[in-house]
Amino acid sequence: MTSETLQKARDFESQYGPHIPDSERPVFHATPTIGWMNDPNGFSFYKGECHLFYQYHPYSNEWGPMHWGHLKTRDFLHWERLPAALAPDQDYDSAGCFSGGAVELPDGRQLLMYTGVQRGHNADGFIQDIQTQCVAIGDGVNYEKWGGNPVLDGKDLPDGGSTIDFRDPKIWQDKDGAFYAVIGNRTADGSGAILLYRGVENCKWEFVRTLDACHNQYGKMWECPDFFFLDGKQILITSPQDMGPVGLEFHAGNGTLCLIGAYSPAKGFTRQAAQAIDYGLDFYAPQTLETPDGRRIMIAWMQNWDTVNSKPCNCRWFGQMALPRELSLKNGRLIQNPVRELESCRGARVVHQNIPVCGEINLPGIQGRILDMTVTIRPTGPEQYRWFRIRVAKDGEHETIIRYRPDQGTLKLDRIRSGLPRDIVHTRSFLVRYQEGAIKLRIILDRYSLEVFVNDGEQAASAVIYTRQEADAITFEAGGSALMDVEKYDLTLDGQEV
Repeated sequence: MTSETLQKARDFESQYGPHIPDSERPVFHATPTIGWMNDPNGFSFYKGECHLFYQYHPYSNEWGPMHWGHLKTRDFLHWERLPAALAPDQDYDSAGCFSGGAVELPDGRQLLMYTGVQRGHNADGFIQDIQTQCVAIGDGVNYEKWGGNPVLDGKDLPDGGSTIDFRDPKIWQDKDGAFYAVIGNRTADGSGAILLYRGVENCKWEFVRTLDACHNQYGKMWECPDFFFLDGKQILITSPQDMGPVGLEFHAGNGTLCLIGAYSPAKGFTRQAAQAIDYGLDFYAPQTLETPDGRRIMIAWMQNWDTVNSKPCNCRWFGQMALPRELSLKNGRLIQNPVRELESCRGARVVHQNIPVCGEINLPGIQGRILDMTVTIRPTGPEQYRWFRIRVAKDGEHETIIRYRPDQGTLKLDRIRSGLPRDIVHTRSFLVRYQEGAIKLRIILDRYSLEVFVNDGEQAASAVIYTRQEADAITFEAGGSALMDVEKYDLTLDGQEV
């Protein structure tokens, strides 16, 4: 039965959402029906289609009481809008239905597992949220919350666990048929940990173990975990809050963390390596799924919490998802590349090879705001160029810059002149590998975003931009002399130029 609160949200989005024209949205990136979007939720396959839920406040472009918005897709590029799936309409989730996961049940129904938040006051009179885990079961459109909610609360935490920071279950069914979930928690030392739970009969869950803990090494609270097997290794990803900077690998604030290791039921998870997931300005709360053809696909909120107050005036939606990425491992690193389905959307192709660059140049046919472009840069001889810049989304007033410094081995994103109206963090640098005398950059533009994939996915960097769409020039510039190859495709939607 649809509650009054949920029906109100559905009526609102159906009334006002259609008034936002497609021309005001990205072409391939998922956006909310209307209002606010943040973390991806329930990214999973159900009855042969990919479902994506998301943290949602339909009534404004600001964060508010959390609902679950709902999209589905068959190709990770074309997103069909479905009615809001969850609303805060019970005592245990009256302050919000927060992040979680989804899975198809053996009986053909879909189970959503989410964090319910109930607000009260602590002994000092300050507002305090209590977080529990809840479930709802439905048919891919309508969901009924289980009468026994919450299914996990403070009594199910290990010693020292916090009921204030206990959130974001990611659920899956293992090959043995058992259901598992990983959940973020704050521990007694004030930092984060990832807890593993196993499902038992009648929506009951039991604590298995702590998979890994922060011990104040990587930030504080660990949010939005995921746990999966990839190319012979076990991967644990999470989004730490309040990180301190570590060289150019991890930046201060809310970040992303990939832990690569091994797992056995007897020994648990053994961490072997750690790295950032995305090195840009806007990427948080990633979640993955396994496709029917065996690929591991990741999506994330392409935004960050420190910049959410910088948005276009009078925007009717705010927040978008990153382009879904295929994951693999190579040489002990997480590799990320755009989903291969994007290649089927390529239109006109322009190629320039062995172009000498000394100073700033532009090239015939190389412009646009909805494109897939690969640039390979190498020295002209034994003498190394000092730097190389690619300027995109450019006109006489605006530009977004990708700058490479071979002597430092750094790549820098600079969106200072990218149309954002506030003095917020606009630049980020990270270390890259200069391989065989060249660096290869794949650049995806989609109206309001830039995503860069370095050296066939060794690293990725994302940034939101709000430059006016008429700013579509692209130029290349070298300090010294360099050679460059460029392959650029316009991206098309359903065979039509956009």
